[in-house]
Amino acid sequence: MTAPHVTVEYCTQCNWLLRAGWVAQELLQTFGTELGGITLRPGTGGVFVVAVDGTTVWDRKADGGFPDIVELKRRVRDTGLPGRPLGHADRART
Repeated sequence: MTAPHVTVEYCTQCNWLLRAGWVAQELLQTFGTELGGITLRPGTGGVFVVAVDGTTVWDRKADGGFPDIVELKRRVRDTGLPGRPLGHADRART
């Protein structure tokens, strides 16, 4: 199985590079070498979209704001690494 690749598209007009970098850092800290990589993709127009292998797991406009990092990790896991435990993040859901 190929390791999933995450893309974080962020708005340069809104200066969201730091937020995108933080999201990438959090995902790498959690998933490490289980990911095939993370790409930060500059965009415009208020975009903040996180995708796993081309499948959108978070869209700021559709989901109503920025993701809670625990929820984002769950969505990344569910899409790219199903069955992988997240420890405390899974327990917080119940």
